[in-house]
Amino acid sequence: MAEKIRLGILGGGGNSLIGELHRIAALINDNYEIVGGVFSSKWEENIGFAEEIGLAADRIYLDLDSMVAGELDLPESERMEVASILTPNFLHFAAAKKLIDYGFHVICEKPMTTTFKEAKLLEAAVVKSKIVFALTHTYTGYPMVRQMREMIKDGLLGKIHKVDAQYYQGWINTLIHDPEKRKTTWRLDPEKSGISCCMGDIGVHAFNLIEFTTGLQVKSILADLNYLYPDNKMDIDGTVLLRIDEYTKGIVRSSQIATGEENGITISVYGEAGGLKWEQENPNYLYVLSNDKPMQVYKPGHAYNSVISLDGTKLPPGHPEGIFDAMANIYKGAARAIRGEKYNDGEFPTVKDGVRGMSFIEKSVESHLKGNVWVEIEN
Repeated sequence: MAEKIRLGILGGGGNSLIGELHRIAALINDNYEIVGGVFSSKWEENIGFAEEIGLAADRIYLDLDSMVAGELDLPESERMEVASILTPNFLHFAAAKKLIDYGFHVICEKPMTTTFKEAKLLEAAVVKSKIVFALTHTYTGYPMVRQMREMIKDGLLGKIHKVDAQYYQGWINTLIHDPEKRKTTWRLDPEKSGISCCMGDIGVHAFNLIEFTTGLQVKSILADLNYLYPDNKMDIDGTVLLRIDEYTKGIVRSSQIATGEENGITISVYGEAGGLKWEQENPNYLYVLSNDKPMQVYKPGHAYNSVISLDGTKLPPGHPEGIFDAMANIYKGAARAIRGEKYNDGEFPTVKDGVRGMSFIEKSVESHLKGNVWVEIEN
């Protein structure tokens, strides 16, 4: 068995869902060993959490700068090889840039940065350094999403006509109506979250799923966003029309005030020869639609699935897999790249996906503020 990759983590301490998701996912396939990091900006919480999860105190650092300096002082055979960035959005760029500049591989939560300009700077740094940069658009790790991508790539649907991605949540509904309660989440603070809340947090996942599964690039968008109250600075709901080409259109529907919704991600792709539909809350079912045949249902773990789908399936057919497994598949793909092994380009999103995502976020806000006009997505 290959030697485990030494992983450091920035953020994600305490009761952070993202922190737990990444830590468990990193360990699932036995590719990584968590050796240290910075889990909180408060030292007592930082060191206490490290002790709680069983890490040695001498690899727990006060901040990013001391982590990089401390690790570079270690022999190359002992120091961290890759770091996961799980901090609030506004800290992503500086952390990623410093890690890249000092030769560390990076696994980063989305959105990659808070501006398109920063995203382009990171892309240039990645290209120059040749490090591995994985962006954790988690839903690309589901076996049936990867199966969907391969079936479209193989031409099952023919020419794509229509794409429709939805991401509905309801959690901000409990905060948005009270100005004081809004202050309790950093996602509604533009200084920490960036230019957008809804599109920056979840709408970008829907956008990414469309480009990931179809292999197509959105050319231009028209957005209508909802801030709900005049004194609320962040969008918490919106609809974005997509133009892929003259005859291929689509839509992203995203909301954090869809009362009662939990994590309602769906994607549907329709072409001249058929359609495909997938839902995150029922992730083991991929529906294949046709005009002249009964609906088919593909499930993970069966020999009829693609190589990349089967590679991402850990259990026999009939045993549900979920979001930890999906994230673990992204970590597994990044591990292959870090080790210089052969891997499928669908195994993990890259810095290019981060650039496209930031363009989508900024252009959605621009389109809305200009009066719902068409604007072009940039590469």
